[in-house]
Amino acid sequence: MHANRLAVALGAVLTIGGLGASLTGQLAAVPRPEHPRPDLVRADWQTLNGPWQFEFDDQDRGLSEGWHSGDRSFSRTIVVPYAFQSKLSGIGDPAFHDVVWYKRTFDVPPAWTGRRVLLNFGAVDYEAVVWVNGERVASHRGGHVGFAVDVTDRVKPSGNVVVVRVLDPGTDRTIPRGKQYWRPKSEGIFYTRTTGLWQPVWIEAAGAVRVARLRITPDVDRSQTVLAIDIDRATTATSADGVSGPALRVRAIATFAGVEQASVDQAIQGGRATVVLSLPDQRLWSPGSPNLYDLRLELMSGTNVLDRVDSYFGQRKVSLRDGKFYLNNAPYYLRLVLDQGYWPDSLLTPPNDEAIQYDIRMTKAFGLNGARKHQKVEDPRWLYWADRLGLLVWGEMANAYDYSPEYVDRFLSEWQEVVARDYNHPSIVTWVPINESWGVPQALTDPVQQAHLKTVYQITKSLDPMRPVVDNDGWEHTDQTDLMTLHDYARTGDLLERK
Repeated sequence: MHANRLAVALGAVLTIGGLGASLTGQLAAVPRPEHPRPDLVRADWQTLNGPWQFEFDDQDRGLSEGWHSGDRSFSRTIVVPYAFQSKLSGIGDPAFHDVVWYKRTFDVPPAWTGRRVLLNFGAVDYEAVVWVNGERVASHRGGHVGFAVDVTDRVKPSGNVVVVRVLDPGTDRTIPRGKQYWRPKSEGIFYTRTTGLWQPVWIEAAGAVRVARLRITPDVDRSQTVLAIDIDRATTATSADGVSGPALRVRAIATFAGVEQASVDQAIQGGRATVVLSLPDQRLWSPGSPNLYDLRLELMSGTNVLDRVDSYFGQRKVSLRDGKFYLNNAPYYLRLVLDQGYWPDSLLTPPNDEAIQYDIRMTKAFGLNGARKHQKVEDPRWLYWADRLGLLVWGEMANAYDYSPEYVDRFLSEWQEVVARDYNHPSIVTWVPINESWGVPQALTDPVQQAHLKTVYQITKSLDPMRPVVDNDGWEHTDQTDLMTLHDYARTGDLLERK
């Protein structure tokens, strides 16, 4: 066997999702009030979770009738961030409604004057278009990762109206949908669909020159971590915003348990800065010792702080050698639960933070050290608590079921967004883009579908060379995979004996 390949037999697994959700008490008045992205936090933010106006548009007439203008009142109320199919949404309708609309108002805090206002959506399944005060500001395709838009030039101090139209074709099997069933009633291994806003919505105040993306790469062997920081400049920014004047700098400060460990202040060249933080006496991250460093980034012009972002990171290394999985340069045996991430009353959406923590703590109490997220791209809060509590994660994409050129376009586009969004989480130690030939049902014999598997593997490795990638978990493998995995449903061990 190649030194970078690992044969793994996955036998009978325990499936969980939502353990203890009914034991966590009443939801807060505003559901999911915590910051949705703990790995990218600005101090000035405001949740838009809670009641929104809502409407089914089964005849798809909303666009022609001008519903996006914000003048129309919708007849229903929904609790965001829960999908209308779920009980916690206040609607609980599992029927097919491919087009839905949302509407609510929001104010901009007076303290944000002179700063940029960003409107963030955690995840919207599947195609979303957003209007603010009657003007189209954003569109996004893909039901598992979020998007943000600068709405500064479209908002006023109070009474802003945001309208969202969502298209989610419930029977299209070429959409990456995971276990959302394309038939009316859930059965077998397939579950109730999720349509629309199913992760939090929030606004935040940022600088006209701001941190757009942060990519954190730990280097355990050199006792350092490398930060790649992408910078955005608002097109309407002026000299008063700090765009001109003293040269831009970035200041990065890493602390552990409140004590500074590293600090770098360097100039920014172009739209990206690469910062190396040397960490003396580094504390490694593992399930047994989930040590995390706090990180603060400040964009500076002279003495002015133009933008500030708080994050965190874990120092850990993943490698494969001699048929074994290594964590921090030591052999590490994986004991993973197959976690499908559904909750009885809220489907794909974790009902609250307590439910997330309960699931992770119970997973560890069972003697397991990780979870393979199955056919679901998890909520960033779930990944945060996996980082914080110490749980290894195999990050898996929600797959389509049928192959087509349109499927390929949809899948590749969204999978790259998934890897980019979740790259910084130390808990994620393996990528699983495709499971059991979902979306590529002829992978055994069709060279086109085999080429797709190899392409997905190569793209993933090009985006993240530090983690192993499984080309087609548990089923037919190509010669482009880091792990050879076997899903043994017979539970007798016979497959391991076959040549």
